[in-house]
Amino acid sequence: MLDPKLLRESPDLVRAAIAKKHLDVDLDAIVALDSAWRIQLQQVESLRGAQKAANAEMVKLPKGSPEFIAKVAEMKAVSAQVKEGELSLKDTEDKLKQLMMTLPNLPHASVPEGRTPEENVTFSTWGDIATLSPDAKAHWEIAGFEKLFDFARGSKVTGAGFPFYIGDGAKIVRALLHFFLDENGKAGYVEVNPPIFVNAASATATGQLPDKEGQMYEAVADGFYAVPTAEVPLTNFFRDEIIDETALPVKRCAYTPCFRREAGSYGKDVRGLNRLHQFDKVELLKWVHPSTSYDELDALRGDAEHLLQLLGLPYRVLLMCGGDLGFSQAKKFDIEVWSAGQKRWLEVSSCSNFETFQARRAQIRFRGKDGKPELVHTLNGSGLAVPRVLAALLENNLQADGRVKIPAALVPFFGKEYLTFA
Repeated sequence: MLDPKLLRESPDLVRAAIAKKHLDVDLDAIVALDSAWRIQLQQVESLRGAQKAANAEMVKLPKGSPEFIAKVAEMKAVSAQVKEGELSLKDTEDKLKQLMMTLPNLPHASVPEGRTPEENVTFSTWGDIATLSPDAKAHWEIAGFEKLFDFARGSKVTGAGFPFYIGDGAKIVRALLHFFLDENGKAGYVEVNPPIFVNAASATATGQLPDKEGQMYEAVADGFYAVPTAEVPLTNFFRDEIIDETALPVKRCAYTPCFRREAGSYGKDVRGLNRLHQFDKVELLKWVHPSTSYDELDALRGDAEHLLQLLGLPYRVLLMCGGDLGFSQAKKFDIEVWSAGQKRWLEVSSCSNFETFQARRAQIRFRGKDGKPELVHTLNGSGLAVPRVLAALLENNLQADGRVKIPAALVPFFGKEYLTFA
């Protein structure tokens, strides 16, 4: 959520930020409602002052006197006005809060202009795609793929996008998760095992609500949502709390299954492991001091990149343009691995700085040296998402005999040097 003070003092700045993100928001309506709310607040405060003054005068009068009786009547009239004014103020306040929730975060000055993904900027690259397996093919076309990754039975049991992982298919997923968590622990992230259902307040704090209702699976009877990412429970760990400034930055990581309804059901982008409704991911999250948040974003991105380097998977880093940035982020990098079989880039991580946007919604603060509470900056990134990493690993390391060579860093977790589909 944006600071209301910023909206009042610099509406043109907010208007320009919305334009940079190419989002359709009726800012004039929000500004007008905020002005009406402040006028109503002044009126109610004035009535409260009159009520207090009348009460003070009444106390000085003899009970039962004509003056006392007149003042009681005046008090009742003012009290009725106060009650009516407070109800109207609360109604306006609720409407204003709902509209404020529709305002996106402001993009950082370094975010490039652009409307579409094609206008994202290549920030860096790593690895040589020319050295990858000459036998590479799309992972779903590898002989025996369906023996380890059973989409047909997953569709029968649940629906499209919910595969079974069998034998070495299950073991390679477990090995990747173990590897990610171990390496993230070495980088200073404390591992957390969070709930995989969250309430509406938690989803609102991180920006999933009211922006992404249609993308989440909901347990309607309980008002819970299955997590689309561990970002949601992790961020809310400190909701409505004040963190000791000396503890910043706080770094956490968590594995959860993730559930997303918007995964899609057609086209080459959703073949095989490319896009699933349920998938496994390790999330990295930081609560940091505002003065260091962009240095911490670079470090977070570096931690995610390090995992891909250890796996020997070529990748590129994209700096998101304004139109592809997203509702809540101030700045975001996407990390994409090269898929040798599909001959395309696959996103495996997004590393984002939200500045105070989530912290204001969640009221996550730290106490500065002057003793006053200040909002932290929140950052998160995937470290990493399994399916597309696995897709690239299978394709890039496919051997002529149909086996997949396991990267050396992953062998201790998988237990052998090759994955076979026999």
